[in-house]
Amino acid sequence: MSIQEMTAKMGEGQGFIAALDQSGGSTPKALKLYGVDESEYSGEAEMFDMVHAMRSRIMQSPAFTGDKVIGAILFEMTMDREVGGKPTSLFLWEEKGVVPFLKIDKGLDAEANGVQLMKPIPGLDDLLARAAKLKVFGTKERSVINAANAQGIKAIVDQQFEIGEQVIKAGLMPILEPEVTITIEDKAEAEAILRDEILKHLDAMDDSKQVMLKLSLPSEPNFYKPLVDHPRVLKVVALSGGYSRDEANALLSKNTGIIASFSRALSEGLNAKQSDAEFDATLQAAVDSIHAASIAG
Repeated sequence: MSIQEMTAKMGEGQGFIAALDQSGGSTPKALKLYGVDESEYSGEAEMFDMVHAMRSRIMQSPAFTGDKVIGAILFEMTMDREVGGKPTSLFLWEEKGVVPFLKIDKGLDAEANGVQLMKPIPGLDDLLARAAKLKVFGTKERSVINAANAQGIKAIVDQQFEIGEQVIKAGLMPILEPEVTITIEDKAEAEAILRDEILKHLDAMDDSKQVMLKLSLPSEPNFYKPLVDHPRVLKVVALSGGYSRDEANALLSKNTGIIASFSRALSEGLNAKQSDAEFDATLQAAVDSIHAASIAG
């Protein structure tokens, strides 16, 4: 297992990243969509057992392999558990050929200047060291842009790159995720400010360093091409951001060089009550469609 192999797999990007990193706040909703009602578990421990069972089922499915799913983003608790008798990250890479990433943010601060910055991340260096020991390749950290506010967007990009530097120092690859909310009226304007701010940071980066970017699908196809082509960027990936899988795939396929990193759009249609054959067939259809859209450009 080598970092070089993982870097090559990500850089070539012939597939997509599965976002399997729902955290405490979004887990009940994810389970409900999966057909598990809140009455079927009591307390947080049981809830996380249920969601781990769902994630394990996805990861162990024959539909989930490194041929089309080239990476997977894990919640911290998933990294600390096992799948198929191995630590999750090792199972992904050694058994499936899927590059493991870890979600490191602790959620969002209250909105200010039209954006929600990340909350402080206490103990981040320790978490990164633990991830590195488990052969995790990279991290993902999310913050949210709700308006085309230049001051707010600058603050969000500054914070993303500051955390990214800490991740790089730990020997991991950061996925910076300044998400633009897809329903805002000034989305295109927000994207223009965001692109400019990211480019400033990329242009100032040391030649020995790279980051990945996870962005909302842009209003104008190929708007983020300058980021895709930048030598300091290993890969740009797109979040589904509330679009249905079909909508997200259609938008993604218009953007050259960007691959998917979908969460809800990947698990759409999966249900705890499905037989293995039904579950695997549903997941295979999702994987095939997202993969096709990811390599279309």
